[in-house]
Amino acid sequence: MALSALVVLRQGLRFGRIIKASNVTMVAQIRTLQDDQSILPRLPVPPLEDTLNKYLRTVKPLVTNEEFQITEDIVKKFSAPEGVGVQLQKKLLERARTTENWLSDWWINAAYLDCRGPVVVWSSPGLVFPLQEFKTLDDQLSFAAKVIAGTLDYKTMVDQKAVPVDRMGNTILDMSQYFKILGTCRIPGVTRDTIRFYGQEPNPPKHIAVAHNNHFFKIDVYGRDGKPLNVKQLVQQLRNVVERSTHPTVPVGILTTQNRNVWGKAYKQLRKDKINRASIEEIQRCIFLVALDGPIFNPSGNVMTDAALNCVHGNGPQGYAGNRWYDKTIQFIVGKKGEVGLTYEHTPAEGPPIANLMDHIMDFIAHKNGTQPPAEELSRPQRLMFNIGPDIKQDIEDAKIALESLVGDLEMTCFKFSGFGKNFIKSQKLSPDSFLQMAIQLAFYRIHHEPGAHYESASTRKFHHGRTETIRSCSVESVAFAKAMLNEALPNSEKVAALRTAIEAHKTYARHAVNAFGVDRHLLGLKLAAIEAGMDVPTLFMDVGYLRSSHMRLSTSQVPARCDAFMCFGPLVPDGYGCCYNPREDAVFFGTSAFNSSPETDSATFRNALEQSLMDMQTVLLQEGLKAKL
Repeated sequence: MALSALVVLRQGLRFGRIIKASNVTMVAQIRTLQDDQSILPRLPVPPLEDTLNKYLRTVKPLVTNEEFQITEDIVKKFSAPEGVGVQLQKKLLERARTTENWLSDWWINAAYLDCRGPVVVWSSPGLVFPLQEFKTLDDQLSFAAKVIAGTLDYKTMVDQKAVPVDRMGNTILDMSQYFKILGTCRIPGVTRDTIRFYGQEPNPPKHIAVAHNNHFFKIDVYGRDGKPLNVKQLVQQLRNVVERSTHPTVPVGILTTQNRNVWGKAYKQLRKDKINRASIEEIQRCIFLVALDGPIFNPSGNVMTDAALNCVHGNGPQGYAGNRWYDKTIQFIVGKKGEVGLTYEHTPAEGPPIANLMDHIMDFIAHKNGTQPPAEELSRPQRLMFNIGPDIKQDIEDAKIALESLVGDLEMTCFKFSGFGKNFIKSQKLSPDSFLQMAIQLAFYRIHHEPGAHYESASTRKFHHGRTETIRSCSVESVAFAKAMLNEALPNSEKVAALRTAIEAHKTYARHAVNAFGVDRHLLGLKLAAIEAGMDVPTLFMDVGYLRSSHMRLSTSQVPARCDAFMCFGPLVPDGYGCCYNPREDAVFFGTSAFNSSPETDSATFRNALEQSLMDMQTVLLQEGLKAKL
């Protein structure tokens, strides 16, 4: 591409103008990370009136008529010509004019680094790989070695900027998150955390960390010749680790499960010892961490659920929570019997780059794992030592107590729905994601007899440094659909009509969200603009309409993968559900969660309601389709 053409293209995209003719061809030619992603447009600031109109529509199903009238009055004052909303909108527009992405820095802090709750359960998801069957230690170590080799192979693609660019239709997406998942670590602070991208520094790491029985080891995964270790060499290194850590040691890693303020204080104390400081830095700098676990602690009988819980929280102090360092972006978990997956610290990336990494690993294991030549001059794994004084011992005991409570509260039900998959949904000329979202809405209404505020993650990666927007899946139309489905007196024709109407409404909102014209990020920006300017937080953000519509009792996300895997996470709120899904051609994998402390929610009940809702939706579509043929 000629330099002058690239400049014109970049300017056109940056200022949001429509690029036509030959410039579209230029965009279409972008294939890999090697190309300049700064040609992507900047994240727009939506018109204030549009956002507030959408906002009112999403509030309506969740409040009484009297409450809605109050919310309407507040919105009118907020958006009046001399209202505070107009002032804040000007501040956002100015910020957007002078930054590459007006939200990105705010978002990292507000969504992650300023949050002081534990990353375990409340923030970090688990990703369960296709379950394996290990009969021996050799099986476990061989698979772990292949995971490591596959990840290093993927890292080579990232380093060489050879990863194919993600697309949404024909639109290229921002790929910056791919550079941030390897060699990255969150660093605890007393009031705000920070994040370090060691892989992007002048001297990037060449090692991984391996945890076994709460011991940590450093393994150099490149030989003196710069080549990565092959699978056979990695197995030898892992076996050396296991042989040198046969008995559990003090679970220093459990400190990373604590409230961030508490961990931040303990971290400062821990680093005062130079041996501890050196070990911590090796863990933080590593490319990724691999946790070698024993058999599942206290198995439930549902292998998928057991693997999910082990990925999310390690089954607590009695399990393998001390065999982790939860601040690391990527931690692979390889259990003794074949429970395999990862947990990832959420700050630098969303699910798609993580799922793509997993898909690459599984493809590597299936097709490529025995083909690499050996690297030269291996170094022996280095044990990372810790000196644990009385204060840190007490911090560890406190962390155990806090985590035990959290682990006891989270309950999950993970399952494969085999009734149908996305092929059937597409055969009905319906959007698979919108269909599944309406099934989740129906399941909630079936249990609680009222709608619940509903978060679905939408990617805004078509914009430079884009992350996410919220799809507010609870709508006037979704409530009408749920009521129709549960009304036995209504004919199928009306139920199908309500379903199609609800799906179209969801698709419309989803389209707005991926184009950065949702509600939640814009409102957050207005609120943060007020705080940054030293203004009072506007009344709109304390109104019952805002509070109820942003109390997301359903936290959901589609994380598709090419294999039979699924992501899982805890609910966003104490009386809510988490629900992540991977739609396959003829099945759907679900990870659902709730808290035991809520008398209103139960993940097994939600699973039953969700499966019933899916089957009911299929039934009315098939019966109505059959009627139409007759």
